[in-house]
Amino acid sequence: MNVAGRMLLVLAIALTSLSAMSPQRPEDPSTDSEIRIGNLMPYTGPLAEFAAIGKAEAAYFDMINERGGINGRKVRFISRDDNSDPTVALDLTRGLVERENVLLMFGSFGTPGNLAVRSYLNERKIPQLFVASGAEELVDPKAFPWTMGWQPSFRAEGRVYANYIQAFYPQRKIVVLWQNDQFGRELYRGIQDGLGDLTRLIIVGVAFDIADAHIDGHVSILKRSGADILVFAGVPATASQVIRLAADFKWHPVFLLNDEAAAIGTVLGSAGAQNSVGVISASFLKDPGDPAWKDDPAIRDWLSFMDKYYPTGDKRSSAALYGYAAAETLAQVLKQCGDDLSRENVMRQAASLKDFESPALLPGIKINTSESNFRPIKQMRLVQFDGRTWQPIGDVLETAFSDPPNN
Repeated sequence: MNVAGRMLLVLAIALTSLSAMSPQRPEDPSTDSEIRIGNLMPYTGPLAEFAAIGKAEAAYFDMINERGGINGRKVRFISRDDNSDPTVALDLTRGLVERENVLLMFGSFGTPGNLAVRSYLNERKIPQLFVASGAEELVDPKAFPWTMGWQPSFRAEGRVYANYIQAFYPQRKIVVLWQNDQFGRELYRGIQDGLGDLTRLIIVGVAFDIADAHIDGHVSILKRSGADILVFAGVPATASQVIRLAADFKWHPVFLLNDEAAAIGTVLGSAGAQNSVGVISASFLKDPGDPAWKDDPAIRDWLSFMDKYYPTGDKRSSAALYGYAAAETLAQVLKQCGDDLSRENVMRQAASLKDFESPALLPGIKINTSESNFRPIKQMRLVQFDGRTWQPIGDVLETAFSDPPNN
């Protein structure tokens, strides 16, 4: 063999050795023993009260691993703190994909962060599953076939409240106190959609920031408007404050409270049960702080789960139960995948859920998906607080509507 030939042989051997030492290819992240899942949560920052979602998800996968994993594989749940910052979310997602080699992103919280990483994940055909946001933009299977929501849409929830107002309080004056972000805007827009020509009955709409120091002033203005109905769309901590302020001001409107902020133990209890009597909301999950479920097998299992796997968590936390139920949905998808953990099959199975019933969901609410249906939960139920428990109003409601997601 001549010198040139020997040099080519040495180079070929060296390249083969380097290939053997290199990490698994990004396009084939699954192994025989592990499923790597990426996640972003606001463990710090203005939305840190929702960190319980990620902590409950981590605890759920700890439970799954203790029981042998999924189809013989253990789950490695890698959750990072994005501080509710979309730029940080994109950097962290790149790291989870390119360095941690996750199979998929799951359950990341918030609309801005999920929108910031959506194109990156779709271009690389990496599943972005069951995002913790009800934004319409995050459910568009034609434009973004690798991104799937989980909960009912914010806009559809707003329509539920509007329909309730039309049915029970026609021609009454309405005020809306809404969080000045995409969540608040979408829910407010849903109310306007649902009221149609009766939108004129909204006499005041006030936007507030999460760190707003003038909530008392806003509530005072709304009271002076003479409105009969107050719709609130915001985070739990502000909801408790608004309920207390309305009582302090001796203002007793019909009070409609968005689902994210409606929890007996952590919101209504903090505001004072006597102040919260009559509050109306729309739910899809059981409220773990509601004594109506104390003998329910699913909530008993939930309490045992919290004792063993998340003992520092608040058993009354709806955010924690949300994370538990979302993780349960992902586990079902991965079970359906069997031994085929290609990203294509993960999305195929995520789009093939048929009447899946999570025990954490309210009775009658089921999870269904298809290639054209990327909104797994499309049902809600109106409920009203009687000072102790949530009382259902009517039947389970279908919330899906046919408007294009970016309208």
